[in-house]
Amino acid sequence: MTPKNPPPAPGEGDVNTTSRRAEWQARAIDVPTRALLDRDAAVFLRQAVSTPCLDAIAKAEGIWIEDTAGRRYMDFHGNNVHHVGYAHPRVIAAIKRQLDELSFAPRRFTCETSVRLAEALAARAPFPGGKVLFTTGGSDAIEVALKVARAATGRFKTISFWDAFHGAGFGASALGGESLFRSGPIGPLPTGAEHVAPFACYRCAYGYRTGPDGAPPLETCALACAKMVRYVLERERDVAAVVAEPARAVPYLAPPGFWRAVREACDEFGALLVFDEIPTGLGKTGRFFAAEHDGIVPDIVVVGKALGGGVLPIAAAVCRDGLDVAGDYAFGHYTHEKNPVTARAALETLAIIDDEDLVANAARVGARALERMREWPARFPLVGDVRGRGLLMGVELVRDRGTREPAHEVAERILYRALDRGLSFKTSMGNVLTLTPPLVTTAEDMDRALAILEECLAAEGG
Repeated sequence: MTPKNPPPAPGEGDVNTTSRRAEWQARAIDVPTRALLDRDAAVFLRQAVSTPCLDAIAKAEGIWIEDTAGRRYMDFHGNNVHHVGYAHPRVIAAIKRQLDELSFAPRRFTCETSVRLAEALAARAPFPGGKVLFTTGGSDAIEVALKVARAATGRFKTISFWDAFHGAGFGASALGGESLFRSGPIGPLPTGAEHVAPFACYRCAYGYRTGPDGAPPLETCALACAKMVRYVLERERDVAAVVAEPARAVPYLAPPGFWRAVREACDEFGALLVFDEIPTGLGKTGRFFAAEHDGIVPDIVVVGKALGGGVLPIAAAVCRDGLDVAGDYAFGHYTHEKNPVTARAALETLAIIDDEDLVANAARVGARALERMREWPARFPLVGDVRGRGLLMGVELVRDRGTREPAHEVAERILYRALDRGLSFKTSMGNVLTLTPPLVTTAEDMDRALAILEECLAAEGG
């Protein structure tokens, strides 16, 4: 019997099966690529968002991906793994050297490369005395952080936000707030995961509206979103951790004072603050950690995705002093926990970010781009909101600025128009053009991408 699942939340539908996707593929995909896509569909389990695939990639280098027919696209999505660009020659060379030196370290043994990486991450942590566990993916690292929080506090409950994504494992899915990952036939999920509405000033769940300048109405809302976190912490009184993205990937930035209020509430009620910096860390927002913009120090920070240089999978949970509480248990114990090859890729990635001054580049290029994009509401009636920081940027499209009705179909059309012009990005929540280019993106690259988007917006009549 086919299970009857609840419909997805707004914007969470399967965008890979729409008529617009089929139309684009009919005109853009050649016969050999179509055959490869059919083979892919025949051997991979289907799942929303990931399948069926859009196209087939033959090459990835720098900010570019190239499909099997030779078409090139600036990749302003990249699943946030390509901070240093695809196939960075230093990352590739470091991996090759490590393969010649030491390709694997079995459990119960350590190696110089893994220790060096742990030391490097601990030194960059926003707190002193940090200790680390490595995993092969961000979802696992989030669950390590969850286990540490439970062990350190003696509690099992968490507070996280609706619409957040923290990974696809059972524990990570329980923390997340997207129906595609937590609803339907996979339940029940682990208990104890409480959710509250996220900060989202343009679409405030508490009914407040931003002004014409897009600023949050702090005098009237009084940070209702932060007060709800405090409210649940106070009522429950046995919450182990608040788990959140310091800057949401939609993207939304927290209103001024939000994280300070949450940090104070966590301290008052004995909960840890865990920041999921998997998409935002390592410089994406123009600081090494996105939390630095708000001056907030979490208890645990989780990094991943780009840590492997866009080549190899590696993630880490970095914990502050006092959270080394797992000595009698195995909270990670992954086969590739101290793999010297993935560690070497991560070490080289960190070195490249420093040597090429990529965090500053993200801040500089991002600020310049956002200045240009903030002129779009005056030029294009479809643009309801422009938001972001560094190279995490979003443009929300609406049918009407008064009602703020989402323009889902328009966003999808622009996505495919942009692909025709050589730009790839992601739509979030169905109507937000989300741009997350690599940190190596130049001002010239960004100008080219924004010109494409302006052409696409103009083609829709603004």
